[in-house]
Amino acid sequence: MKRIVAVLFALFATPAPAQQSAPLIAYDSVPDALKLPPDLYMGEAAGVAVNSKGHVFVFHRGGSSHGPAFANTAAQLWEFGPDGRFIREVGKNLYAWSFAHAVRVDRDDNIWAIDKGSDMIIKFTPQGRVAMVIGRKQEASDAGTKPWAHVNPPLPAENGRFRQPTDVAWDPAGDIFIGDGYINSRVAKLNKDGDWLKSWGEPGKGEGQFDNVHNIVADAHGVLYVADRNNRRIQVFDSDGQYQRTIRIDVPPDPNAQPAIGNKPDLTNYLEKGGTQTPGAPWALCMTPPPNQVLYVSDAFPGRIYKLSLDGKVLGMFGRSGKQLKEFGWVHAIACPSENTLYVAEILNWRVQKLLLHPDQHAAAH
Repeated sequence: MKRIVAVLFALFATPAPAQQSAPLIAYDSVPDALKLPPDLYMGEAAGVAVNSKGHVFVFHRGGSSHGPAFANTAAQLWEFGPDGRFIREVGKNLYAWSFAHAVRVDRDDNIWAIDKGSDMIIKFTPQGRVAMVIGRKQEASDAGTKPWAHVNPPLPAENGRFRQPTDVAWDPAGDIFIGDGYINSRVAKLNKDGDWLKSWGEPGKGEGQFDNVHNIVADAHGVLYVADRNNRRIQVFDSDGQYQRTIRIDVPPDPNAQPAIGNKPDLTNYLEKGGTQTPGAPWALCMTPPPNQVLYVSDAFPGRIYKLSLDGKVLGMFGRSGKQLKEFGWVHAIACPSENTLYVAEILNWRVQKLLLHPDQHAAAH
């Protein structure tokens, strides 16, 4: 009888997540990669993207600051040349600017800015003119206008409206996918003309549910990779929203690792509990160009960047929290114009680092 019980327990018990390992990738940070004029200062770097000509776009929280401390306008979109020289500000004084979250560039070099504070997604032409407006900000004249709150039960989502959106991606057909991240916790799908098609997801921990859709990217086949940050996982869907699989990064941290800011997180049962400050919780995603695509993922603690195959294998990793070059203070966005050239936008260090990876070199522990 005891033998039967033991067999049944082995069959039905939930297995503990397997710990992963990964080689360290050697890398350098290019000093002063982005060159600002003397009278310009970067704030929290929330988004970074690179177009087909090597121009770098940075969406940051600063410069445009107007208003009281807790309702401050903090969003500017800057363009830099391939040599790092500052070119221009895109969308100066734009009505949608409130609180920068992400910037992406599509295959036609259109520039897309995602503003978490105004609940809006703006498409600019390569020349910097507004080409499409998605979503609508709350009206300043309304008595009840205030920041969104997490309530239980959650507010019902509305077609065409967003609550603290986070990111945008496209499939080969040009369909638009928007991470409606912090409040609605869903993915919205629109066609290339901006017409609403559908959405999927809701707050929760189950398959196809989310706890903050923080980033979203698509591969060359239109498969979507969604950073479900607080659930500490990447969920994978086809372009119609059908769940495919889950990717988890379970590389244990150095026991001596320190956070970029604040107290060291409680890592008791973090593999099961998740949390935004836990190892492997995906903050930023970047998909390299075809034909041999890989996925780069950042976490806030211990402040590493991971290189993954599209089936979820951790191919390598690098970095740690800190304030010096080659160290990171909450990497909020990654641009990867090639497999071994990355631009990383940091919230805490108010900067974008250009990283050159050397996967064939031996990396010393950092």
